[in-house]
Amino acid sequence: MRLPRVQDTVLPPRRRVVAVSDIHGNLPFLKGLLAKIGFSRDDILVLVGDMVEKGAQSLDTLRFIMELCRTHTVYPVAGNCDDMIPEFAFGDGSGDAPFFLRYLSVRPQSTLRQMGAALGLDRADTLDDLARLRRAVREHFAPELEFLRDLPTVVRTPELLFVHGGVSDEDRPETLDAWHCMKNDDFRGQGRRFRRWCVVGHWPVTLYRPEIPSAAPIVDVSQHLVSIDGGCVLKLDGQLNALLLPDARSQDFTWTAYDGRPVATALDDQMGSVRSKNIRWSEHEVEVLEPGPEFSRCRHTASGYEMDILTRYLKDPAARFTTCEDATDYELPVAAGDRLSIVQETSRGALAKRHGVTGWYRGRLRWD
Repeated sequence: MRLPRVQDTVLPPRRRVVAVSDIHGNLPFLKGLLAKIGFSRDDILVLVGDMVEKGAQSLDTLRFIMELCRTHTVYPVAGNCDDMIPEFAFGDGSGDAPFFLRYLSVRPQSTLRQMGAALGLDRADTLDDLARLRRAVREHFAPELEFLRDLPTVVRTPELLFVHGGVSDEDRPETLDAWHCMKNDDFRGQGRRFRRWCVVGHWPVTLYRPEIPSAAPIVDVSQHLVSIDGGCVLKLDGQLNALLLPDARSQDFTWTAYDGRPVATALDDQMGSVRSKNIRWSEHEVEVLEPGPEFSRCRHTASGYEMDILTRYLKDPAARFTTCEDATDYELPVAAGDRLSIVQETSRGALAKRHGVTGWYRGRLRWD
């Protein structure tokens, strides 16, 4: 068992605290979010893990964050995806080769693949390929590896605790398993309660809502737990959230998000759904009942619920049983004049977002 690194600190008063998690190599979203909140040297930025991996600009994102740490007050925290890179580079390949052969074959956007491509090493298909990549990454990316290897697993203040996955003991996190602190699925569902406010990422918040797909941060007062992963890169309608506190000693949580989507103004009122379903990654098998070119009628295997799903969201529309991207039949409550982020326009209206919640809008739109 590897023990976590715990960084204890006292954040200076009268400075805004900004927490962001699960950037996943989406540099445009990170820059867009920082610009949207007016991020400055007066702020304190906590990056709650998974800064890289899965996104097209992971290496550039890593270098941008490294520079940000030199110019601003930034507390980066290790996520399981960040930890993977130094683990590969400094490993001897004796036990991890099967995992990395499999992982790199299905993750062409991996930071390691991007590092290799920068050096002309585009293959990672054999043990020899892995050995070459391992040596090259160690030789040519020493600053990036040092940065990732030295990341704390937990940043703890008298009022706040930041950890990517979660902890079972806020007073003695240094005794826990580091990997389990970084990768701790469904942490909010475990019912743990804290004295400090515990801020986590890792588990996209939409997975906590079986009826409505919401990427908005969840502030759970009873548990003193805040979950902020908005599904950036992982979800087609994902967003990058910023949790905002006016001061480290405040409990006045607010948030904003950036999703890069075009924005339109609703011209008609619409009532919200009374009954709806949010088909999520954790239970995303469906039976295709009536395939169609734009929409397919499907039955959710786990619940038996039937609804129309965008055909392009189905992994294999021709199969009777397949999996799908996160899908919903929820209709947003909308008032004329509301501004909506548009995920996709269809012949049946727009799949849109409002206040982080995804749903259908059947009314007219005016494009801004």
